[in-house]
Amino acid sequence: MTHPTTPLTLARARKTAPAGAVPSPCVGVCRMVPATGLCEGCWRNIDEIVAWGRASDAERLRIWGLIEARQAEAVSGS
Repeated sequence: MTHPTTPLTLARARKTAPAGAVPSPCVGVCRMVPATGLCEGCWRNIDEIVAWGRASDAERLRIWGLIEARQAEAVSGS
C-alpha cells in the first residue's frame, strides 16, 4: 500500500467541509488493496465505505478514529 506524504486527518478534512459536518475521508483514489482490505486512498474497509452514507455523525467520527489509527500503525510499523 502506498502512503500519502500527508496523512488523512479529521482536522485537515474539516478545514474544507461545511461547518458542523463530519467530512468524508474520500480523496478520490478508490483502489482496494487485497493484502489489507483497505482502500488505498481513504484507508477505510469496504464495510465502512458502504456504511458512510447512512452513518450517524458519531459513527463517522469512530471511522475517522480508525483511519487515523491505521495510518499511525502503518508509519510506526514501517
